[in-house]
Amino acid sequence: MRIPLPIQPLRLLRHDLHNLRARYVSDWTLFNQLVVASAVYVFFTNLLPGITFASDLYVLTGKSWGTVEVVFSTGLCGVVFSLFSIQPLTILGVTGPFSVLAENIYSLCSNSFNIPFLPFMAWSLIHAGWMHYILAIFNAHDWTMRYVTKFSTEVFSLLNSIIYFHKAVQELQRAHDALSFAAFLYAVIGAIGTMLVAIFLSTAESWKPLFHRYVRMGLAEYAAAISIIIFIGMPHVGELASLDKQTLQVSSHAFGPSSPDRSVFFVQFWHLPVSWIFAAIIPGGIITILFFFDHEVSSIICTIDRYGTRKPGGFAWDIVLLGTTTALCGILGIPPANGLLPQAPLHSESLLQGEKEEVTIIVSGEEKIDVRETKRVYEQRWSAFLHAGAILIFVSPPLQYVLGLTPTSVLAGLFMFMGEQSLAVNPILYRFFYLLTPPSELPDLPESIKGYLGIHIYTITQVVVTTVVFIVTLTKGAPIFPVIIIALVPIRLLLMKKLWHRETLRFVDSWACRDGTPEDEEDRLAVTETPLQNGANHLKKANPEKV
Repeated sequence: MRIPLPIQPLRLLRHDLHNLRARYVSDWTLFNQLVVASAVYVFFTNLLPGITFASDLYVLTGKSWGTVEVVFSTGLCGVVFSLFSIQPLTILGVTGPFSVLAENIYSLCSNSFNIPFLPFMAWSLIHAGWMHYILAIFNAHDWTMRYVTKFSTEVFSLLNSIIYFHKAVQELQRAHDALSFAAFLYAVIGAIGTMLVAIFLSTAESWKPLFHRYVRMGLAEYAAAISIIIFIGMPHVGELASLDKQTLQVSSHAFGPSSPDRSVFFVQFWHLPVSWIFAAIIPGGIITILFFFDHEVSSIICTIDRYGTRKPGGFAWDIVLLGTTTALCGILGIPPANGLLPQAPLHSESLLQGEKEEVTIIVSGEEKIDVRETKRVYEQRWSAFLHAGAILIFVSPPLQYVLGLTPTSVLAGLFMFMGEQSLAVNPILYRFFYLLTPPSELPDLPESIKGYLGIHIYTITQVVVTTVVFIVTLTKGAPIFPVIIIALVPIRLLLMKKLWHRETLRFVDSWACRDGTPEDEEDRLAVTETPLQNGANHLKKANPEKV
């Protein structure tokens, strides 16, 4: 594949800033009850999983990072991006892969290097910050993500769905180890109940003629929040109150760092030998790769065609913002936040609304106006700002106490609901169902595709690749999984086109962040190169000794 544009420093940044000015005012003029419902939904799906990662970080980083740090980072970075980013649909939070990486870095610092963790991590994040700037300045999106196809993003989305189901199982395993058998059985019921009630309520708009349409709309939009509140309160009612419970671990002391060894959110990062400052470039590079891919993919997936986004967007400016917040988090001594999956596409799903669109069609040579029902998201900043602001408020001890009332079984149910919601819109799932469908019942294919065999093999390949990457995330090599996802890009463009029929690939795959397919682009290049090749052959015949 060819890079169509030369490396022109700052080109994408200038373009993004122009788009930001064009859309900024309109991003604040739209506000309605669906936006509020979306903010409530994303609040729960971002905050509660983050606290789970905080529990692990508190133990595995020697109390350097805990609930306060994770909540502070999620809220702070979320507010910054809601105010200044080019793509406000993207949701930020502390991710599982970074948590694994941080735990490994702490282990090396304490057991092998004998250096303080927080100053070394601060320098790692500062290095990651300027590396983000370099990527943005030199238009990294054009020569990296420009060539990402839906083959890779669908695998990445499926991976995140599986990870959330796995997280649910882990929470129930912990409950099994910590609770009595009766309490564990209720934890399983609570987890499954949280998921099923949320799924059931999310379909409320199809219950017509039951209830008034505004009631149905409210139930559907607040489905997850209603389910969570029900199953948080249920263990405190009647005989269930006597059962032992496992709840989220939160901080109960005054607002301040989790570590007893420091009193303020500031790291004296300069108190580190120069050699280790330079050594921190290595984890800084790994963090940059992880964050760049995570954030770009989450930005792409939350703005795919399904969501009908129309406002001008961009990527380079958000990478600059991400570098800034990453370095800032390092200096403050809190874990950095970056683009989340599946929260970002779930944010877009929660903002989908139907609208009627007039389309001009030609019938028997005459132009007619056809009214079609379409869906598109409310593109605005309020839902991101409100949910991030609410999370930031929850660093206060009284609200931390409220969070501490949440049973981990409810969190397991929320994980399953998030996994189901993400999986339900993944094309891999529907193509997998084709494997189980009798050939006579399969939809008709374009004439250029001879059968479903190539499509089935393509789907099986995606499932196998996802399984392999998931297994990697369970090992100490988990931090390198983004490298594997990135490696899928050249594999798709260079290897798979030799194994699959071109029309099959054109049918099942396309560019992730621009129109068309790799096969379309190859066709255009072939058309433009043919006249040049013919001219060269003509010159060769006319002047064989000179050509």
